[in-house]
Amino acid sequence: MELDHFIATVVIGVVAGVAARIFVKVGTMGYIGDIIVGVSSALIVAFMLPTIGFSFGGGIEVTIILATIGAISGLFFLRKAKTA
Repeated sequence: MELDHFIATVVIGVVAGVAARIFVKVGTMGYIGDIIVGVSSALIVAFMLPTIGFSFGGGIEVTIILATIGAISGLFFLRKAKTA
Protein backbone atom coordinates (compact mmCIF):
# COMPACT_ATOMS: atom_id res chain seq x y z
CA MET A 1 0.00 0.00 0.00
CA GLU A 2 1.33 3.39 -0.95
CA LEU A 3 1.89 6.20 1.51
CA ASP A 4 -1.05 8.29 0.26
CA HIS A 5 -3.41 5.34 0.74
CA PHE A 6 -2.09 4.79 4.26
CA ILE A 7 -2.51 8.48 5.16
CA ALA A 8 -6.04 8.52 3.72
CA THR A 9 -6.93 5.43 5.75
CA VAL A 10 -5.63 6.97 8.98
CA VAL A 11 -7.42 10.27 8.33
CA ILE A 12 -10.71 8.47 7.62
CA GLY A 13 -10.31 6.48 10.83
CA VAL A 14 -9.69 9.64 12.86
CA VAL A 15 -12.67 11.41 11.30
CA ALA A 16 -14.92 8.41 11.91
CA GLY A 17 -13.78 8.18 15.53
CA VAL A 18 -14.43 11.86 16.19
CA ALA A 19 -17.78 11.75 14.38
CA ALA A 20 -18.84 8.72 16.37
CA ARG A 21 -17.96 10.51 19.61
CA ILE A 22 -19.91 13.62 18.59
CA PHE A 23 -23.05 11.97 17.20
CA VAL A 24 -23.39 8.89 19.41
CA LYS A 25 -23.47 9.64 23.11
CA VAL A 26 -24.12 6.10 24.37
CA GLY A 27 -21.28 3.63 24.83
CA THR A 28 -18.42 5.92 23.91
CA MET A 29 -14.88 5.22 25.06
CA GLY A 30 -13.73 8.83 25.03
CA TYR A 31 -12.12 10.70 22.17
CA ILE A 32 -8.86 8.77 22.25
CA GLY A 33 -10.57 5.38 22.46
CA ASP A 34 -12.97 6.18 19.62
CA ILE A 35 -10.13 7.45 17.44
CA ILE A 36 -7.99 4.38 18.14
CA VAL A 37 -10.88 2.05 17.29
CA GLY A 38 -11.71 4.03 14.14
CA VAL A 39 -8.13 4.05 12.87
CA SER A 40 -7.43 0.41 13.70
CA SER A 41 -10.69 -0.78 12.12
CA ALA A 42 -10.04 1.30 9.00
CA LEU A 43 -6.50 -0.06 8.69
CA ILE A 44 -7.60 -3.65 9.21
CA VAL A 45 -10.27 -3.53 6.53
CA ALA A 46 -8.23 -1.45 4.05
CA PHE A 47 -5.25 -3.81 4.33
CA MET A 48 -6.90 -7.17 4.86
CA LEU A 49 -9.67 -7.26 2.25
CA PRO A 50 -7.28 -6.88 -0.71
CA THR A 51 -4.87 -9.32 0.95
CA ILE A 52 -7.45 -12.11 1.23
CA GLY A 53 -8.61 -11.66 -2.35
CA PHE A 54 -11.36 -9.05 -2.30
CA SER A 55 -9.95 -6.72 -4.95
CA PHE A 56 -12.03 -3.70 -5.88
CA GLY A 57 -9.47 -1.96 -8.04
CA GLY A 58 -6.53 0.08 -6.99
CA GLY A 59 -7.33 3.71 -6.50
CA ILE A 60 -7.39 6.13 -3.62
CA GLU A 61 -11.18 6.15 -3.94
CA VAL A 62 -11.32 2.43 -3.16
CA THR A 63 -9.05 2.93 -0.16
CA ILE A 64 -11.28 5.71 1.14
CA ILE A 65 -14.40 3.56 0.74
CA LEU A 66 -12.81 0.55 2.44
CA ALA A 67 -11.45 2.68 5.29
CA THR A 68 -14.84 4.30 5.82
CA ILE A 69 -16.60 0.94 5.90
CA GLY A 70 -14.00 -0.43 8.30
CA ALA A 71 -14.05 2.50 10.70
CA ILE A 72 -17.83 2.74 10.86
CA SER A 73 -18.38 -0.99 11.24
CA GLY A 74 -15.64 -1.33 13.87
CA LEU A 75 -17.08 1.48 15.96
CA PHE A 76 -20.61 0.17 15.52
CA PHE A 77 -19.86 -3.39 16.54
CA LEU A 78 -17.69 -2.38 19.47
CA ARG A 79 -20.44 -0.09 20.78
CA LYS A 80 -23.03 -2.84 20.42
CA ALA A 81 -20.79 -5.28 22.26
CA LYS A 82 -20.09 -2.76 25.02
CA THR A 83 -23.74 -1.84 25.63
CA ALA A 84 -25.01 -5.42 25.47
